[in-house]
Amino acid sequence: MPLTLPSGLHWDIGRLFSEIGGALRDVGSREGNLISVGVDSWGADYGLFHRGRLLGLPFTYRDPRALRGLEATHRRIDAATLYRHNGLEPLPFNSLYQLSEDDEQGVLDLADLFLPIPDLMGYWLTSVASTEPTIASTTGLLNAATQTWDPAVMNRAGIPGRILPPLQKTGDSLARVSPQVQSAFGLPATTRVIKVASHDTAAAAVAAPLDERNSAYLSCGTWALIGVEISEPITSDAARSAGFTNEAGLDGRTLLQKNLMGLGLINDLVKENPDKELAPLLEQAASVVLRPDQLIDPSDPLFLRPGRASLAIIEWFARRERPVPAGYPALIRCVLESLAQAFAEAIRHLEVISERSIPAIHIVGGGAQNTLLCQATADRSGKTVIAGPVEASVIGNVLIQARSLGMIDGDNEDLRNVVRASFRRQRFRPR
Repeated sequence: MPLTLPSGLHWDIGRLFSEIGGALRDVGSREGNLISVGVDSWGADYGLFHRGRLLGLPFTYRDPRALRGLEATHRRIDAATLYRHNGLEPLPFNSLYQLSEDDEQGVLDLADLFLPIPDLMGYWLTSVASTEPTIASTTGLLNAATQTWDPAVMNRAGIPGRILPPLQKTGDSLARVSPQVQSAFGLPATTRVIKVASHDTAAAAVAAPLDERNSAYLSCGTWALIGVEISEPITSDAARSAGFTNEAGLDGRTLLQKNLMGLGLINDLVKENPDKELAPLLEQAASVVLRPDQLIDPSDPLFLRPGRASLAIIEWFARRERPVPAGYPALIRCVLESLAQAFAEAIRHLEVISERSIPAIHIVGGGAQNTLLCQATADRSGKTVIAGPVEASVIGNVLIQARSLGMIDGDNEDLRNVVRASFRRQRFRPR
């Protein structure tokens, strides 16, 4: 959980690192020689350093400060020009906008190193700083076409290039764990940190089976990212207007995708109702019949605000003078059907922008376990939905480590063949 401090919403990054260390200690003691480690995480958030010291706790993407940074950045470089460079939807939490606010506050004058969260963890594990394209592409500072740092964006936005870490290829070895980490967590000196696809969505895309050619992936957890894998970025006005983003995938590929709200609202509703678990609420939600006007827009900024999800949903309906679904099961059905509708609309836009027919949607992540969501997505999109595997980011992470160490070889399709042979999947056909 984020820390609420007078300065804003922050990650308790030291606790997260300690938990990683504890997990590595447990695995090492149970399995013996730990050969390698790969770190993946959410994108956009980061830490700033000065001479190896962290300059304060990293802010979370939900902190409202980035809105000021977005406005300041777009006064220097307009949104259309920026999109042609970085290919990113201008979401307020993109690293570029957060860095703009840091610059306004004078923090960048002190900083000599910028590290996205997974690279920060790798730095603390090895004392070596670098990044790789999948997580770097979430910053807004990476050129979508070349997958290298973009000096034009940095110069226009006022972000000093001196703070950016070197770029390695996804799958490269970073370094062995440092002597301090060996001692603290009981790791052998031979344990290496591998630069996996360190944006969790890219790691999940690696493990999305994509059984049929041109299928879409939907990585659904707290957030949902729905997209297709393409050879070159699409930075057209149509793609920008439709809110699509281009992020780096494995082996130089591009993930053309849309960032949508995922199961975060569901999780928040369950937390409000501590006497009930998700399973019985979903069972009750399955029998709820909603009116056609009882769907929300999950992308509304209202749902990013900290606070009770139920109150945000009630406020959303009140603003539009529509009836609110009554009770937690009805609210959960409302959110799930609204997510499915958003996924269906994204698929229709993807087909137009990518100029391809999408035969199926592969749902990976926690959403693959939610049969109500999977069936609703199939029904509303008219596409077959294939669910699983659930822990796709972990699987993609491990596959890249295994390839880096020479245990398996081949391209992403070969890695997906391993997934297809190893994990069962469930199909949902539109009704």
